[in-house]
Amino acid sequence: MSHREHTKEVSIGKVRIGGGNPIAIQSMTNTPTEDVQKTVEQIHRLEKAGCEIIRCTVPNIEAAKAVTEIKKQISIPLVADIHFDYKMAIAAMENGADKIRINPGNIGSEDKVREVVKVAKERNIPIRVGVNSGSLEKPLLEKYGGVTAEGIVESALDKVKLIEDMGYDNLVVSIKSSDVLMCVKAHELIATKCNHPLHVGITESGTVMSGSIKSSIGLGLILSQGIGDTIRVSLTGDPVEEIRAAKLILRTLGLRKGGIEVVSCPTCGRTKIDLISLASKVEKMVEDYPLDLKLAVMGCVVNGPGEAKEADLGIAGGIGEGLLIKKGEIIKKVPEEELLSTLKEELDHWNE
Repeated sequence: MSHREHTKEVSIGKVRIGGGNPIAIQSMTNTPTEDVQKTVEQIHRLEKAGCEIIRCTVPNIEAAKAVTEIKKQISIPLVADIHFDYKMAIAAMENGADKIRINPGNIGSEDKVREVVKVAKERNIPIRVGVNSGSLEKPLLEKYGGVTAEGIVESALDKVKLIEDMGYDNLVVSIKSSDVLMCVKAHELIATKCNHPLHVGITESGTVMSGSIKSSIGLGLILSQGIGDTIRVSLTGDPVEEIRAAKLILRTLGLRKGGIEVVSCPTCGRTKIDLISLASKVEKMVEDYPLDLKLAVMGCVVNGPGEAKEADLGIAGGIGEGLLIKKGEIIKKVPEEELLSTLKEELDHWNE
């Protein structure tokens, strides 16, 4: 059995992670949290895209108080992201945060951590203990000769033990690095030493293009080993792109079903239609269909029908015209400009 089957179950609002529950998809807002309207608008877009847990930064008391108003208007759990100030962790919990994310190493003295744990325990609010490779303590850097997977894991487990020794174990653990292979190794190590649910991600992975590739490799290697209970794909861009990438990673690994998978050929000299534009339009169009099917967009009528056989539905372009293919059978031939609308009609029919 995989590691995720054996992790503790933790409830974040109405979402349960760990214990073999489905891997939950997270993102983080990039609006000022105290701007309730902007933050709620962004969360609604993320909810629509498939986000299941949302994190908001809480750097000041205005942001902490905004949590109450934001929670009234959203339907997914809210995690308060805390840096340095333990008072903000307490304020966020008092204002209804479903979970808090702290690094006990930068929140101050042990007494301050104890104050946070006391309130979390009273309200049974999970704490995500987060350690990044960039915040590794000096003694561990010296012990391991720099930033290493072993150092990251030791740092995280030290923080976990600190809180467990305070009598609280409603925890989620997060160990992140921008070094993909180091991050993978760290997760392989911690999976042998810890049964708290793991929040997995490649931190500071980059822009939508490079970040998606790095996250796909890192998350793919970690998740395929049965490690990881909730994920965030960290991208420098619109947070909605994080959700799209996360869903695709999980679907590709066979860890999630649902949503239309679009496959398209890479184009070649035989391509006689504007396939690049068509494939992009198809991918955008299918986002709102709650169908679990495979859709092929092919650029020529030579290989198109054959390559689309494995798909539930497909279109293949010719010179000024195209084919609609269903389960490998050619259904109809239509002018090129009607390919997209014909496909939409077919999808609407499937969705009835």
